[in-house]
Amino acid sequence: MVSARPSSVSGSPPDVPQLVKIMVAGGFGVGKTTFIGSVSEIAPAYTEEVLTRAGAVVDDLAGIEDKTTTTVASDFGRRTLAGSLVLYLFGAPGQQRFRSLWTDTAHGAAGAMVLVDTRARRLAASFEAFDAVEESGLPYVVAVNRFPDSVPLPEHVLREHLDLAAATPLVACDARDEGSTLRALIALTSHLIATAQAGIRP
Repeated sequence: MVSARPSSVSGSPPDVPQLVKIMVAGGFGVGKTTFIGSVSEIAPAYTEEVLTRAGAVVDDLAGIEDKTTTTVASDFGRRTLAGSLVLYLFGAPGQQRFRSLWTDTAHGAAGAMVLVDTRARRLAASFEAFDAVEESGLPYVVAVNRFPDSVPLPEHVLREHLDLAAATPLVACDARDEGSTLRALIALTSHLIATAQAGIRP
């Protein structure tokens, strides 16, 4: 798999495809698989398995009691932006027991999209994903995935709860909607380019 840092994206001829590896992170049931599926220009590769009774004991189903499947490896999709910028999207499980898989999959990534869920008792589900992204040193954007029963929170409150740096972009999205997820990816790409141009390195 070829990946590129944002600096190479901004400095390469427009007709040369730039392949950029992006991680789609977040807690259990936050919408990573749906996000990748809605925005991928190819048939995405899924690693969903039926959620067993044993798995339900390990994974907190509070607020998502109807969930019947879980990701057990990496989901994969692809999206081309502006003709020559090709994003390879990898979604890895957010649970602590999959941390080694996350570390291996994130190798060579340029950045991450971290999904969060503001429904009752669901925001904390992404804390482990934040730990993994920050430990890897990846620049990232936080996307609030809107569910029908999402709890609206003012931006400053959400930033405080998530302990976000002022420079970390926070966007809203609907993981089911292609246009919405595409805008979130554009925000991430812009952030990666701005970070590279500012000389900030993970």
